Order: sequence, then structure tokens, then C-alpha cells
Amino acid sequence: MSVITDKHRSRARFTAALLGPAAVPEPTPPSTRVARGVVVDATSDMLCLATPAGEERFLYERVTSFWRGGEAQASELRPGDDAVVLCSHDGRLVAERVWAQAARATGVITARHDDTLEIDPGHGRPRLTVVIPYRTSGRITVRHPRLEPGYLFDAVGVWREGAVWTVRPATTQPPYPLAATPRRPPAQRYSGTLNGIATWYDPAWGRAPHLDPRAQATGLAYPAIDRAGHTGECDRRTSCVPLPLLSTGAVVSLRNDCTRASAALPVIDCAAADSWPCDLCPACGGQGAGRLASLTMTSFVALGGRLEDGCFNATVTVHNGEV
Repeated sequence: MSVITDKHRSRARFTAALLGPAAVPEPTPPSTRVARGVVVDATSDMLCLATPAGEERFLYERVTSFWRGGEAQASELRPGDDAVVLCSHDGRLVAERVWAQAARATGVITARHDDTLEIDPGHGRPRLTVVIPYRTSGRITVRHPRLEPGYLFDAVGVWREGAVWTVRPATTQPPYPLAATPRRPPAQRYSGTLNGIATWYDPAWGRAPHLDPRAQATGLAYPAIDRAGHTGECDRRTSCVPLPLLSTGAVVSLRNDCTRASAALPVIDCAAADSWPCDLCPACGGQGAGRLASLTMTSFVALGGRLEDGCFNATVTVHNGEV
């Protein structure tokens, strides 16, 4: 994850002084309804997580739901599981929904051996091992019929033995390899507000969420990072959404068009792989094609997203001071 440095903060202060505070909105504080940590214990009526704040306990209600590669029971949570908790509107003490071991694999297939794939997520990130179990292979191959090197892949699953075990496809695979992507026509002029889809990613890769500060990060990775404003690799291509170039540290307003929840979120990383596909999200009948941003797990959940769905339709507003 890229760090928002003093240089980025100074730039924001300078822009606000020049163009006014509205040009550079302050990021929305992290939601107190979302927690992430490692399962210490899970009983029939309470979950105990190790978090950066110490051990936290969450009670269950009759309507509390659980996901661990599918709808689950509280008894299926295991000590050591990486868990994300969405708390009820009544307070942080009661869990509304719990996701355990949630993982995602997005990128280009580089190798295949039987039911195991190797995925390159792009922009210098380590390659992922992905396992497609027989029980989910039918669902995966319906939307990803070409599990061959060079083709795009995007699926939600669970972490198991250092690999992502797929559960469901997060999108529909294009009918051509990435290298054969048709040349996209020039995008329409950027107008300040963009419609498309928001996805999610795990900046900590499922590792030590109670210790790694990246696991708790609030913000988003953006597909069109200005190379001068980013220290790492960002191998972007022309997106089907007319995205303006932004630097790490910029703040954009993002709204979940399904729940109407919104927040001002900082750009903290590169999401170049999101510029490769030109897909749709089936949630709430959205029509905007193309990916606008990839939110961190906690930000995605805080805005009403369900990790197993993989996306929601979104509207992004880039303020004048950020372009």
C-alpha cells in the first residue's frame, strides 16, 4: 500500500488555500461500524477478535449472518480466521454480518495446472495461487470459460493454505486474451462525475489483520494513477471510463448507488488491473460499464458492499483541486 506522505498533505493544504476548502474535501473518518481482526474465539452467542485496539467482543442477534465461502454458522468460524465484522446500527457491540477468510484474485492468468491457476495481479504485486475446487468449477467456468494463460480472471473465494480457493466469479471474462483487447475509442471529455462500478481488494493479502496497518486502511486504489505522483509500478491501460489522472493522496467522493451511502476517500494505491476489463455489475440494475475504483475491504463494507458480491454500482466525483 502506498503511504500518504507529508508531500501529499502539503499539496492538499496548498490547493485548499488556492482554490478553497471545497476543492480538497477532508477524508471521511473510518466507520465505527466495521472491524477487522483475527478470530480468537467464536461461541454460539459471541465473537472475540484480536484487533489493533486489543481484543474486541461482538454479540450476535437472531438476524446475524455469517459467510465463510458461503452462508455459514457461527460454529464454523475458526481461531486464526481473518474476519471482517459489520456492526449493527445500534452500536459496535452487536454484529450484523461476519465474513471469515474472504479473499479475491483479480488479474491475468499466467499458468495453469489441473485445477490450479497462477494469477498476475499487476503493478508489481506478488503472484497468487488460485485453486478452483470441483464443487465451484461449474459456476466459475460459466463466466470464465477460458482458463488459459493470457486471459483475465476475477473471482471471490477464501484463503486456505496460502492460496485463494474460489467460490464464485466476480465478473464475466472477456472473450479474448488481454493482449488482444480491442483498441478503445477516445473517451468522452471528463465532466467531473463518473458512473461505473466499484470493486474491493485486500491491501494486506489476508495476513495478520490485527498487526498489519494496511488491513485497517480506509481508502481506495485507483486505475489511473499519475506516474509522477506514485512511487511504485502502475501498469495501467486505457480504461473504458474517462478517468482523469490522480496522484496518491488525492481525495474523491464515492457513492454506492445501491445503498446511497457515500464517503470522501483518499487514493492510497494503484489499481491498474481495473483498467483492463470493461465489465458491468449486476447489483441494483446499474448500467455504467467499467471500473472506477477498488476499495479496501473495510471501506467497501462500510459503504454497504457485500464482499461475496465483489462489486456495487457507484458514482465518483473528482473535485477540481484533485485533477
